[in-house]
Amino acid sequence: MFGKEKTHPTGQPPRSTSSRPRPAASQPIETTIGKNTHIKGDIQGDGGLRVEGIVEGNIVITGNLVVTESAKIIAEIKASNVSIAGAVRGNIHANRLEILDTGRVWGDLAVKSLLTNEGAYLHGQTLMPQDIQPPQIEPLKPKPSEHPQRPQSPKPPVPTLRDVTPKKQ
Repeated sequence: MFGKEKTHPTGQPPRSTSSRPRPAASQPIETTIGKNTHIKGDIQGDGGLRVEGIVEGNIVITGNLVVTESAKIIAEIKASNVSIAGAVRGNIHANRLEILDTGRVWGDLAVKSLLTNEGAYLHGQTLMPQDIQPPQIEPLKPKPSEHPQRPQSPKPPVPTLRDVTPKKQ
């Protein structure tokens, strides 16, 4: 009835058949820019944003950004989590970025977590600003020998040219 999820005969909730990308976290999408909408200007907000149309400018939101397959964005983006199935040209700053198989990105990334699906396109540099230190390679230390050292026999002297030239009589 009301407020209850429908379940399949298997007891599992039904799977979504929608091909739309879902936001990375469970924050709700508050604003949607439709397929037939073209916005020129800056967008700022505290909630989530779903873009299905065209946006030119800057996008700064504290919530999630979902870029659908039909979307085209030319903007600098700052958001908590970003999911891209469409085309984006501009730098992206986010905690988590997912580029889906139809997603295309031209720009530099500053992200803590990056996920790319097979078929995704990314042209730019990626910076992951974390305090993780790269591994340090130290010179190999000689291992102590497992067998005791054998005394080495003296090597015979190397013959010189004087030693091998025949002497005149």
